[in-house]
Amino acid sequence: MTAPAADQAERYDVLLVEDDDGDALLVEELLLDTDLPHSLKRCRTAAEARLALETAPVDCVLLDLHLPDASGVETVHAVQGDTNAAIIVLTGLDEPRAGVDALAAGAQDYLVKGTVEPELMQRAVRYAVQRKQAERANAALQIGRLRAAENARLERGLLPEPLLSSAAVTASSRYYPGRAQALLGGDFLDVVQTDDGQVHAVIGDVSGHGPDAAALGVCLRIAWRALTLGGHRDQHLLRLLEQIHIAERAGSDLFTTCTLITLDAEAATLTLHLAGHHEPLITTPDGTRQVVAAHGIALGIAPGLGAWPATTLALPPEGALTAYTDGLVEGFVDGTGTRLGVDGLLGIIDTLDTSDPGTHLDRLIARTRALNAERHTDDLAVLRLDWRTEASGPPTTAGRGAPHA
Repeated sequence: MTAPAADQAERYDVLLVEDDDGDALLVEELLLDTDLPHSLKRCRTAAEARLALETAPVDCVLLDLHLPDASGVETVHAVQGDTNAAIIVLTGLDEPRAGVDALAAGAQDYLVKGTVEPELMQRAVRYAVQRKQAERANAALQIGRLRAAENARLERGLLPEPLLSSAAVTASSRYYPGRAQALLGGDFLDVVQTDDGQVHAVIGDVSGHGPDAAALGVCLRIAWRALTLGGHRDQHLLRLLEQIHIAERAGSDLFTTCTLITLDAEAATLTLHLAGHHEPLITTPDGTRQVVAAHGIALGIAPGLGAWPATTLALPPEGALTAYTDGLVEGFVDGTGTRLGVDGLLGIIDTLDTSDPGTHLDRLIARTRALNAERHTDDLAVLRLDWRTEASGPPTTAGRGAPHA
């Protein structure tokens, strides 16, 4: 039942399931003697009641426990699966346990025939309906809690803690799912440092925004970490990720773009592999610019035919690399339909202090979303890697920015 508005008179739609004409007449008269605004419809069997409930929902079912096609607790089971209405069972004087058993089976209340006064009938109907509403609300709340817990577990799969053993490199990340009220989407990222001192990172975007994309993103992120720690690199790693993508995707139309990053502080090199993904941004004391890098095809578009050339850059003694998914640049900047794009993003970065990674990402995302009038429809993930070599001194900021959802 939908609770009536404060300025509307309450009204209850009641279904009486009773095969005995005399008992049915007594119940009808009891309801008429109450102050309860109601409409009453009668059925004689459980089967007839189920059909009536499918046709027109009601607020309360007054249910006799002895029908031609059902008896006892079986009667409650026969009816309650077809309705969200409150159920009040009608028992006889010689059935002291029947009402209690019916409550255990899911009924909201019971009344003993021959002992019911109009005031008791009115109160029973109102309270039963309210109890049913409370039960449904609690059930919905529990489902919401379970879903939130499941989403949180998936979110941890998409946004793991970086495995960094060196203070020379720090990682900061932010994440916003595109779906309303969602905690996660199809974007993913990760950072690990291997025993040789190299820092490896990935950022990716599974096409789509639903749970299938999110599940595939978690799978690819976990696979990337395991394969990277297992020594797989570069094009060979991307081929393995593509095999996993194809095996795990829910539909053949899903594809994944991603960027592999290898930062070698000892060799002072930065290596990129782009699989359908856009180039990251590099920030040095001279400013921020987009990296010029070779491109390869997204995973899953042409299985087995992809080639992902490497782009290797000299690593400045101090700087930051910012990789992101397209949700950061595809928003609009005004009412003319102009998208922000990379040039617009760089224009925003030029106005921001980039010294603190976490604050920088927060302000950058806030500015892009404000320009887009908060029309946040695509998943958005941003990963920033900051480094300082030993020659330039220790890093000024350490730690990973907490992901936002």
